[in-house]
Amino acid sequence: MSENRALITGITGQDGGHLAELVHSKGYEVFGLLRGQRNARREALEDEFPFINIIEADLTDQTSLIEAVLTSQPTEIYNLGAVSHVGYSFRNPQLTADITGKGVLNLLEAVRVAGYQEKARFYQASTSEMFGGLDYNRPGAGYNEESLFHPRSPYGVAKLYAHWIARNYRESYGMFISTGILFNHEGERRGLEFVTRKITNAVARIHLGMQEYVVLGDLWPKRDWGYAGDYVRGMWQMLQHDEPDDFVLATGETHSIEEFLELAFAEVGIADWRPYVHQDKQFMRPAEVDILLGDPSKAERVLGWKREVDFRSLVSRMVQHDLASVRRP
Repeated sequence: MSENRALITGITGQDGGHLAELVHSKGYEVFGLLRGQRNARREALEDEFPFINIIEADLTDQTSLIEAVLTSQPTEIYNLGAVSHVGYSFRNPQLTADITGKGVLNLLEAVRVAGYQEKARFYQASTSEMFGGLDYNRPGAGYNEESLFHPRSPYGVAKLYAHWIARNYRESYGMFISTGILFNHEGERRGLEFVTRKITNAVARIHLGMQEYVVLGDLWPKRDWGYAGDYVRGMWQMLQHDEPDDFVLATGETHSIEEFLELAFAEVGIADWRPYVHQDKQFMRPAEVDILLGDPSKAERVLGWKREVDFRSLVSRMVQHDLASVRRP
């Protein structure tokens, strides 16, 4: 049995894959929670990460979570599981609340009931969507750990509940629980339903003559975009720190979707992206966040964390990955 054992929820997601690779490279035994006996992603997960021990459990089923904790005997737990698409959360707010919000309570209770509140360190994946684009504390500056919250989507609201219940368990039961307030982080493992990967996949297909254009919503929102691989390293660093705490991970700079489009199309030699982009109201949210800018100075100072992949390199990496994927028979 390995000395370090990581239990990861959301193992089939972008961050789950990056994190599983990271902790495996550090000698951890890795356990991944998979929802449902016939999960469509199971085969792909087993092919890409044969070292992961799969445990069938559900964030809405506390009994299965208790069994998962007892089976894995974790030294570290990373809760990345969530309904994580903001647009989808408007269409199915109740499911979002049950999994993204209440699911965290179920997992924390499972850890406590199983007797692992002092044996396992716990990471909760919080999000910049909790801020909601309003900042009454630091006008003109990036959001930090002390900024006020004002979520503007069912996803943001559910994540805020998860964030506060995690902090409550830390303070009430003395559990080692750190929360990572992560700003947008993308990469080649991002799902096609997310705007960045939707763009890079479409750019690859347009370049190869397989698609004429891409349909998007608003193009003006600005986000603080980083690389997912850098951010999961920050998650791990949080659980290696002496004390549990809350940390913002961000790049400290923002870019609009238009800027992302410009760089993505330029990667395949297309100078003017506008003829290839159509807009449709169905992809516009009822309440949009204008700008999200993070201040990672605490994580940089306390953890020694630093992002390594800049915005241009991130876009290039994603386009080149999708070009290779689309060409692959």
